Amino acid sequence: MTNARFLTMGACVALSACVAAAAVAQQPVKGEAVLAAAQVTATVTKIDQKTREVTLKAEDGKEYSFVADAAVRNLAQVQQGDVVTATYTEALAYEVKKGGKTDAAAVVAGAAAPAGAKPAGVVGGKVTATVAITAIDAAVPSVTFKGPAGNIRTVKVKDPAKLTGVSVGDTVELTYAEALAIKVEKAAKK
Repeated sequence: MTNARFLTMGACVALSACVAAAAVAQQPVKGEAVLAAAQVTATVTKIDQKTREVTLKAEDGKEYSFVADAAVRNLAQVQQGDVVTATYTEALAYEVKKGGKTDAAAVVAGAAAPAGAKPAGVVGGKVTATVAITAIDAAVPSVTFKGPAGNIRTVKVKDPAKLTGVSVGDTVELTYAEALAIKVEKAAKK
């Protein structure tokens, strides 16, 4: 499987939580989802296979050196001039529900390129927590939550219209998902 197809598949699996969160926000419920992504690329300027030291030159011209951990598979496939691309994506979704109990759950998954291919990998995680609304201050506007561990937090509400129909005692299901995909490719021929 090529790195591009591998990373596409891995990113789809890791980001499925983000898509599901966005789909939840489009249903006729009190909720919303926000998605953000950032991508950086750098070029391998030096690599010492024996010591595993790698130097990358970022797009802004700054160089960064590090020692690749033994967990980095396929380092032997990396050569000077190769391009490293890292993409970070995160999403936050919420849904207000009438009643319910507080709860929390987390899932983490990852995958790496097959042996002999250029290094590539993806790791993603999703945390879902259900919190109870203990107070609403329409003047600020803000909402106070009590989490599954008993922690209390007050947050400002960006759009006061979102508080319409929301009551103390309702629960809010919060889902945070993030994924990081990294791939190494040969530099494009000029």
